[in-house]
Amino acid sequence: MEKSLAIIGAGSWGTALSIVLAPRFERVRLWAYEADLVERMARTRENDIFLPGFKLPDNVETSGDLKLALEDAGTVIGVMPSRFARRLYRAALPHLHPEMHFVSATKGLENGTLLRMSEVAREAIGERFSPRIAVLSGPTFAREVARGEPTAVVISSEDRELAACVQRQFSGPTLRLYTNDDPAGVEIGAALKNVIAIAAGICQGLGLGNNSLAALITRGLAEISRLAVALGGQPRTLSGLAGLGDLVLTCTGELSRNRSVGIELAKGRRLDDIVSSMTMIAEGVETTSAAVDLARKFNVDLPITQQMDSILRGLRSPREAIRELMERSLKTE
Repeated sequence: MEKSLAIIGAGSWGTALSIVLAPRFERVRLWAYEADLVERMARTRENDIFLPGFKLPDNVETSGDLKLALEDAGTVIGVMPSRFARRLYRAALPHLHPEMHFVSATKGLENGTLLRMSEVAREAIGERFSPRIAVLSGPTFAREVARGEPTAVVISSEDRELAACVQRQFSGPTLRLYTNDDPAGVEIGAALKNVIAIAAGICQGLGLGNNSLAALITRGLAEISRLAVALGGQPRTLSGLAGLGDLVLTCTGELSRNRSVGIELAKGRRLDDIVSSMTMIAEGVETTSAAVDLARKFNVDLPITQQMDSILRGLRSPREAIRELMERSLKTE
């Protein structure tokens, strides 16, 4: 059994990871930004905001102090929202050391720099030393993971020894990890599937049927694959858990936050109102504009993503976007 694990970010996914990984470590420290949440989790042993109904194991300690959370940690998982990733890695910098293994479990792109989350971590931590970083991704709803339902994910790193090490550390009776050496493909799949899920929600909200959803998922996967390959990713990655698997789950699952955003947009609600009413962040909202900028930089055609960007910016209605997609110039598949 490994000694100590630090999880930075106590949203639904970070909390679920603390529950499922607790048997694999002597001690798990779960860091949260909200001081009142830290206090309640310590007292009630439950994350009543982001993952209510699930008890934290006895060896999970909650903290709002990065120094304490990272003390003696051999492995650090970053599960913070993408917009806070750089800031938190920099804040943690005085308490990090080269022997640590880092696992990025945040799905998104950094606006402005257009960097993937592992690149953000590497750049921030690299101000002190060159970190060993792996990426964790795959089709996961936090509540199902916390319930102990069988789940398969990918741990990806160009450092194959690191990926294999984390695979051994994290794998257990309900969580199975597959190694992969294509973090670029894994992270682009993880980020853009949230954008396509917003489109899937729009289809649902407009009352469209299975034909439309199947076409959306298939063509969505095609454009995600184009961008991933342009960034050096491998096509086979997008046919696996971190690509097709995660995309299907997020586009069809009732627990998908990004899909829920699309449903509400189709009803005519304003994006600001939808986002402000949500407890948790729908990463696809911020990822969309970054994906469009990234596609422009690498000269990659992302028609669905571009239409989602127009909808989110209020420049086009969902029905207008669908019509424009259907009326594009005809092509081979």
